[in-house]
Amino acid sequence: MDQKKFGEFIKDLRKKYNLTQKDLADKYNVTYQAVSKWENGINLPDISLIKQICEDYNIDINTLLDVKNNKKNNKYLYIIIGFILLVGIFLIFMSNKNDDFKFKTLSTSCSDFKITGSISYNKNKSAIYISNIDYCGGDDKEVYKEISCTLYEKNNDTSKAISSCEHSNKNISLEDYLKGVNISVDNYVKSCKEYTENTLYLEIEALNKDNKNISYKIPVNLNDTCKKD
Repeated sequence: MDQKKFGEFIKDLRKKYNLTQKDLADKYNVTYQAVSKWENGINLPDISLIKQICEDYNIDINTLLDVKNNKKNNKYLYIIIGFILLVGIFLIFMSNKNDDFKFKTLSTSCSDFKITGSISYNKNKSAIYISNIDYCGGDDKEVYKEISCTLYEKNNDTSKAISSCEHSNKNISLEDYLKGVNISVDNYVKSCKEYTENTLYLEIEALNKDNKNISYKIPVNLNDTCKKD
């Protein structure tokens, strides 16, 4: 997917319906910073959210998935496109393998961070995808010596790392680091009910120039329950 093309599409759509960036952000439970990144071609929402936007405004999603082979595209764009295609192929494969897979969105109750993500699941297992993390806790412009991000599963008093953020993490600000973060767990062997009853959380650790560790613990929640599914 062409990020610039998608950004122009979002901006034109928003203006057509007289919406501010905040109006659109509130509608899809993201920050206005996330909408700004979409419009400026910096980032993309996850595929389930793109599908929802198209359904809400009666738009053919195929018009947005017109990816052309352009050797002048930068490496970062290829990585984003490849990742989206891999996730899409995985979801299609799982849907064909088991027709009872369902999808729900993920969010966080933490006031300092907002995430965009989704979970696909059936009664036996689930897959997790987090495509965007925004820091909204203040104006943190500090350049950190190193930053790491890990997704944990907590069960009673035990925490288990199930995925990490694969991204350049040296001499970078928190905002710039989060721009490139994507997290995917393709075979999370938990049912949706088990996931709801346990706890997932993101932990971000940063080392500043004075070698002081700063840690953020971000709870990850389903927007609605799946215990009856």
